[in-house]
Amino acid sequence: MSDIYSIKGVDHLEFYVGNAKQAAIVYAQCFGFTTTAYRGLETGDRKVTSYVLEQGEIRFVLSSALSPEYPIAQSVLKHGDTIAIIALQVSDVATAYQQAIACGAIGAIPPTDHEDEHGVLRYAAIRSFGDVLVKFVDRSNYGDNFAPGFAARANTPSNAAGLKRIDHIVGNVEYGAMDQWVNFFVKTMGFDVRMHFDDQAISTEYSALMSKVLENGSKTIININEPAPGRRKSQIQEYLDFHYGPGIQHLGLATDDIVQTVIYLKQAGVEFLPIPKTYYDGLEAWVKELEIPVEQLAALGILVDRDEDGYLLQLFTKPMGDRPTLFFEVIERHGSRGFGAGNFKSLFVALEREQALRGNL
Repeated sequence: MSDIYSIKGVDHLEFYVGNAKQAAIVYAQCFGFTTTAYRGLETGDRKVTSYVLEQGEIRFVLSSALSPEYPIAQSVLKHGDTIAIIALQVSDVATAYQQAIACGAIGAIPPTDHEDEHGVLRYAAIRSFGDVLVKFVDRSNYGDNFAPGFAARANTPSNAAGLKRIDHIVGNVEYGAMDQWVNFFVKTMGFDVRMHFDDQAISTEYSALMSKVLENGSKTIININEPAPGRRKSQIQEYLDFHYGPGIQHLGLATDDIVQTVIYLKQAGVEFLPIPKTYYDGLEAWVKELEIPVEQLAALGILVDRDEDGYLLQLFTKPMGDRPTLFFEVIERHGSRGFGAGNFKSLFVALEREQALRGNL
């Protein structure tokens, strides 16, 4: 790997939402997250309310504006609920920011020290595709609290749903822009291109997309998708139309026991993309090594794929909001470092069926 500076991994992802309090309840009750910190009127913040939710190594921040003029409110008006900030832990915020700017990035927040009784939290941010910010964070001189201005909640993060870590982050950009943003992550943050899927690999009778997979030394993975010309509107173009521009389409959330995780999520009310039962015809010959009956995979809608390194299991939620934009993938890896290439056809057919129901195919 060729990291320009040391990126240690994902610190958190910040969502801009219409109602952070209600969103926090959904992520807690449906996805098993625990609220560990809060800021808002009660903590002296007159502009923003935020809830920090954790599970395993995953940390989400859900933020809403307290006035219509605040940028978060403008973001929600345009995009709906969206992931607005990818926060990366780095060893030196100033170096990360300066080198990114020197390599062509546009600054959003200059290197800043924010101090309170817990110590000094350092951060900075640059702009990436759409309105998404990439934030550099250094917690080495800061205590256990999330950030200045936040009050800790007396809750110990649980692993209720069995979600362990962020496996990958997927961004959608407009047609012809994929290579531009791939080069941006390569040049400004030292990511490497690990895989490339063209419109021959990811296509159906009606639509197609192209995708490149980026990874750095910390195993942080960011995928960039763009639509490809097709007979009908692709799911990427549908996202761009309803998000009103590029943004983060979905997160891959890793689990070590996908069966139990999916059972928990389904019982909690999470809706998943339905997979045709014909997908499971012929799987039994090789899925015996999984020790999961094909009937159970079919009942839960879990997809299976394998490559030279091993296999993976995955499935996808329906969109989290009224707009067909942000959704989640649940994934369990056993050696495979891919993204279910063998499932692309079945997945896209299922996605197009949902698009048709929405009148967007």
